[in-house]
Amino acid sequence: MLENWVVQPVCLPLVRRRCHVCASDGFRTSGKFRVNAHHKLIDAWLLALCTTCGVTTKLTVMERMTVRSIRSELLDRLHDNDPSLAAELLRDPIVVRRNRIALDWDNAWRLDTGGSDHLDREVIDVSVRFAARIPVRPVRLIAEGCGLSRAEVERLITDGRLVSSVRLSGKLSGDFTFLLKC
Repeated sequence: MLENWVVQPVCLPLVRRRCHVCASDGFRTSGKFRVNAHHKLIDAWLLALCTTCGVTTKLTVMERMTVRSIRSELLDRLHDNDPSLAAELLRDPIVVRRNRIALDWDNAWRLDTGGSDHLDREVIDVSVRFAARIPVRPVRLIAEGCGLSRAEVERLITDGRLVSSVRLSGKLSGDFTFLLKC
């Protein structure tokens, strides 16, 4: 029987960027935006606060765009400080690259295994789905979902008792399946 696990975000990730005031490298965003219009041109930023000193930094979302080129729904979401829009923009590789930031997803996601008791079966077939593009080590997910240590999961991979069509070392942010023979 195929089990379905889901990796879900529980909050916005920590933004990794050097603070110009205290040299810290962590910023927390609450989903607030600043929108500034210059006649027919508009700029928008996502605001983030330094986790150490509290100084605000602006992450560029759009720069010098004509107002008519922006969908009214997007403009409304910016003005309403929509937290789901902040999450979408932080996952956008263009925004991440433009602002030269990295995202730290530690403690910003959870694994939902559906509460099934799978430890009493000989073979466990699991499909892992990501609700958002969150880079996580598969070994960590499997260890957490099965109640094992990471070393035990590594041993199962080495012994050939844990198999998958994807490479289980490194980080993944896309759906995958694995088979565990207890």
